[in-house]
Amino acid sequence: MGNRPAELRALLDSVAGQDGDPVQVVVVGNGSPVPEVPAGVRTVELPENLGIPGGRNTGIEAFGPGGRDVDILLFLDDDGLLARPDTAELCREAFTADPALGIISFRIADPETGATQRRHVPRLRASDPMRSSRVTTFLGGANAVRTAVLAEVGGLPDAFFYAHEETDLAWRALDAGWMIDYRSDMVLYHPATAPSRHAVYHRMVARNRVWLARRNLPALLVPVYLGVWVLLTLLRRPSRAALKAWFGGFREGLTTPCGSRRPMKWRTVWRLTRLGRPPVI
Repeated sequence: MGNRPAELRALLDSVAGQDGDPVQVVVVGNGSPVPEVPAGVRTVELPENLGIPGGRNTGIEAFGPGGRDVDILLFLDDDGLLARPDTAELCREAFTADPALGIISFRIADPETGATQRRHVPRLRASDPMRSSRVTTFLGGANAVRTAVLAEVGGLPDAFFYAHEETDLAWRALDAGWMIDYRSDMVLYHPATAPSRHAVYHRMVARNRVWLARRNLPALLVPVYLGVWVLLTLLRRPSRAALKAWFGGFREGLTTPCGSRRPMKWRTVWRLTRLGRPPVI
């Protein structure tokens, strides 16, 4: 959004310093001008903020329809920083070694402490962020995606704007037979923050949670999934204002169009369960 020029430059320098073949870079100004960037970095400036998925989809299209001009796409938050110079090479090696691997989720670590927040480990058993594993979703601002996945299942859901767009893509990819890995050795430094810092957090988290279920789950699981998340939200005891915003978003998710419904196969439900996260939580 153009408000972190120093952090963006540090990120671009960390990408330029990757081992192996040079990484092509596109910076998308999401409703804002793009700050000065190094020579060779392409830029796209959008007249309005399209949200996280809309901005990332624009970046994909900069590499041809569906990103077809490249084999792998990295999505990196502009206030992040690749911690190691071998991350791109590790991505190339991982995708080459495993033809079924569709998405890699990096480990996010605080640059000051090296600590990884539990919410940045994309599995239920998140106590050991140093353990790599197969997972059922991924982190939106620190990942690599095989473009063949996007060609088969489509990009991120533009209408989500913010929250859960990664899980929507992850579920569609898993339903198509692709796998997702969390790799603790692929690190993006990112300051430890709380997602609730965003004013729209509670409303959009709830709305998109409902849309996610309506779009992707078998009909029998939709009320179970949503019921579990209502219960979890109440157990977390948010403030009155946050709870009001959350239930407003929940109602919005029930009453507004959610896009195309493509319920996952029951064998995908079983796959998610075997991977440690049945699609009811």
